[in-house]
Amino acid sequence: MIVWVNGSFGAGKTTLAAELHNRRPDALLYDPERVGTVLWEIVDVPTGDFQDLRLWRRQLVSLALGLLEEYERPILVPMTLVDPLYVSEVFGALAAADVTVHHFFLKVPADVLERRLDARAVAMGAPEGDVDGSRWAKDRVARCVAAADNMPDGTILLDGERPTAELADHVLKHVGVLL
Repeated sequence: MIVWVNGSFGAGKTTLAAELHNRRPDALLYDPERVGTVLWEIVDVPTGDFQDLRLWRRQLVSLALGLLEEYERPILVPMTLVDPLYVSEVFGALAAADVTVHHFFLKVPADVLERRLDARAVAMGAPEGDVDGSRWAKDRVARCVAAADNMPDGTILLDGERPTAELADHVLKHVGVLL
């Protein structure tokens, strides 16, 4: 089983996945962004977004399937995936492999996301007014917010402004884990 936590940059995906992992330490925490980082070190990414690499999408699925096969434990995936073709490709490949995916999307208003991204840049030591520190993510906020309404059937929309503990309760209840 995969629990996929989707949403815009700054929506709280990583925070929610960490809370779920604290409650279910047997689950594997898999961040496909790390696969993208490896690819950046090996190949040119002309668009600047590793998700545009077909190889990244294939490797994302391949590693998830390998983790499920080898370790037979639930996988927590905090990853923004909003391009409709990429969502269809990745989730379709997982479905074709007969993998159960519980897909959650954290909905957060654009203005809140931008404030969170600014705060994250400051917390990470980016100089005040640093356009590179959070600009890339902020430039994608509108697209990510709009994507919430076009997620696949079965996607559970969550209010990303709710406390993380409440969101974790909801996710675990949905996937059938008794608290």
